Amino acid sequence: MSPSSHDLQSRRVDAVRAWTNFIEHGDGAEGAVRPEILRSWERSAPAVGLDLAEAPLADESDTASIWNGSPLQVAVERVESELRRSAEDGDLVVAVTDAETRILWTYGGRVMRRKAESVNFVAGGRWDDTSVGTNALDLATRLDAPAMVFSAEHYAPIVHNWVCWAAPVHDPVSNEQIGVIDLSTTWDKTHPIGMATARVMARLIEAALPASQQHPTISGQEGRTPLSGLDLSLLGAAEAHLDGRRLLLNRRQTEILALLALNPAGLSLEQLHAQLYGDQAVTFSTLKAEVSHLRSALQGQLASRPYRLTMPVQIDVTEVLRLLRGGQVRAAVAAYGGDLMPGTESPALVELADYVAVALREALLADPQPTAVARYTALAPYDTEVMEVCLAVMGDQAHPAKALLRGRLAAAGR
Repeated sequence: MSPSSHDLQSRRVDAVRAWTNFIEHGDGAEGAVRPEILRSWERSAPAVGLDLAEAPLADESDTASIWNGSPLQVAVERVESELRRSAEDGDLVVAVTDAETRILWTYGGRVMRRKAESVNFVAGGRWDDTSVGTNALDLATRLDAPAMVFSAEHYAPIVHNWVCWAAPVHDPVSNEQIGVIDLSTTWDKTHPIGMATARVMARLIEAALPASQQHPTISGQEGRTPLSGLDLSLLGAAEAHLDGRRLLLNRRQTEILALLALNPAGLSLEQLHAQLYGDQAVTFSTLKAEVSHLRSALQGQLASRPYRLTMPVQIDVTEVLRLLRGGQVRAAVAAYGGDLMPGTESPALVELADYVAVALREALLADPQPTAVARYTALAPYDTEVMEVCLAVMGDQAHPAKALLRGRLAAAGR
């Protein structure tokens, strides 16, 4: 559920109060903001003036030489239509940086594009926190993990009206962090799926990185089905097959496998624990034992430091999202087997499940193809709005799905 405007306003007031206490007194922020925000404020304070009007710009020719012909440029161009569509649909500005948090590419919706240009959130802009203060791009780069910065959690007042979500982009073979992708909009448009969207876009770019001797083709890339490796189904009934053989895993091991498959660059022990257990009081030794059992089931194809799968991977949820981004709604619904791991308590998987469910539903509301809607309602029989929109679009047009949809509406009490 999206936060209400009252909740967001209260959150903004709290952030401004903590920032003001830090600026005026140098204290009062501990416990009021996340530790990583406070540490970034402390780095920003001696380097960034409160009168900063825009981010500093790197040399234009230097920026162009880093971007042109780079693996990042090739990957972004391959998925540019998806990035642009997301920016336009959500009135976001999307940015891709290098490993030094220098922006190499941006695209913005109509409103956010102007806001971004006014503060040099453009190619060449330097967005490390000692150049422009606390922001999600810097945190994602520095922590090598997804990050969100809301309103006055930014150090510089010029972006106090923003909310930003960023996720690191890695070379899936070397595990080297090669940049981050950031999504930014105004604070009042904060939404729970923002972080999940940034993660998914980072994986999208990673999957589109070009093949080379240093960077072999990634499994599943460009629509190919691997002949061997891990085939993981997470939508509906979760199942995993390795080289065509079904793996017999308990629920927790399946969740660990899912998190590693969705993060091809790997996860540290701490990151995996946070994504799997959240705030639950579960020891690291318990997690290590589960990973050890999973490694045995995978015949040793699970590396450590970070934890990372070392075989080709194909995941049904990734395919559904790819089809949705390509506007292939009917094919996406056909590939959708139901909610992602129903009943999971993993915070990261719950977040992704919400994102996928919302994305599919919104695609059907925008393009209610009768056959696709009929299949979808078999999985979500109480989603009456999708059925009603589809019937309204069909009007008097004859279609075999019409009677089915009317029957399901009647069964749902509408």
